[in-house]
Parts: sequence; C-alpha cells; structure tokens
Amino acid sequence: MPSLQTHNLSKSYFLGEVEVPVLADINLSIDTAEQVAVVGPSGVGKSTLLHILGALDRPTAGDVLVDGSALSKLSTDELADMRCSQVGFVFQFHHLLPEFTALENVLMPARLFGDGESEAIVKRAEELLSQVGLSHRLHHRPGELSGGECLRVAVARALINKPGILIADEPTGNLDGEAAASLQKLLMELARDYSATLIVATHNVEFAESLGRIIRLHDRTVEE
Repeated sequence: MPSLQTHNLSKSYFLGEVEVPVLADINLSIDTAEQVAVVGPSGVGKSTLLHILGALDRPTAGDVLVDGSALSKLSTDELADMRCSQVGFVFQFHHLLPEFTALENVLMPARLFGDGESEAIVKRAEELLSQVGLSHRLHHRPGELSGGECLRVAVARALINKPGILIADEPTGNLDGEAAASLQKLLMELARDYSATLIVATHNVEFAESLGRIIRLHDRTVEE
C-alpha cells in the first residue's frame, strides 16, 4: 500500500493580487519504505513539494493522502499531531536548539508529543545517537559539535518518534564530500532499518541515483 499519494496537487503563492504558481496538478504514489529522490534546478519547488508532503504546508488545490488518510480533512491540531508522530524531518541546516545537549535535542519531539521523560524514550534517544556514531557526544551542545555531527543529531531527532516517513531537504548541502557521503549512507541505512519511506530533495546526482527512484520537477510538474 502506498504510504504517500498526491491527487492533482497544486501550490501557488500570492504577491498582492498576483498569483505565482509553483506546483501544478502533481499526481504521485510513493510506496511504504520506498527511497525516493526529488531533483530539479533551484527554485523549481522541491522544498515546497516536500513541505506539503510532510504536512508543513497545505496545497492550494488537490490533496495529500498519508496511509490512505486525506490531510485536507484534518484540523490544524490533528495535522500537527500527525506530523509529530508520522513524519521525521532533516533540513540543510540542523535547527538544533543551542542551549540543549545532543541528547536533549533528540528528545525534543518526544517531549512535544508528551513522552519525553520515560526511561524507554531516553534509552531510545541514546541508542539513536549511538547508531549515528555519536554515543560519545550525548551531553555536548551544538556549539561543541561539527556541522556533520549536528546533522547526525538532527537525523536521530527525526527518528525519535518512529515515523513512517522520513523527509530530508538538501541534507548534505552544507557538508564537504566525505561528510556528505557519510550522511547519505546513514540516511539510507537508517530508513531501511526502520522501514521508513525516505524522500530526499538533492542536487547530488550520485546520491539521487543511489536512492533507486528519481522524481524530477520541471515546469511546475513531475517527470520520471
């Protein structure tokens, strides 16, 4: 069963009375645990598409279905609950909270969901940080970590609530070659280990090809 579907999805922004179309009549079906790259030139709408798929934004027209449920039917609060429990995000910038340790940052989504203090969830956070190679950095703050390490913390944070969908928007854009390759491999392995659908926007051709399926955005719609 597809974990994600779009039906005639369109998105426009408005500058006063001027409509600026970004996406038009996009129909996609992405299976559970599939690994997909979204590619296209800068400004084509990759981030917009990922934000809509991950329920960070709503389309102007059309709909997104997650495990068969239409997001258009959800209230703002229901959408927030769905996003917190079913979708994990990794962005080009890590967006870690600077005053908190790596462990505390990973626990943050669980705390927002009301389950950040239990022994089991703390153990899960520690295990995730170990899986991303940071068991020795649990109590370090972002300012004490490298850029690559901060993004690894962000990957662990994205997985803390056991989401079925992992969305990464240019996750290696700010990393050098070795760190980028390491993070790419890590994302693919963890998504596979947790049977999560992985959707990545990237300019890296080699990374895109390694994901197995490539969705190309062109002229406001998709090509495969």
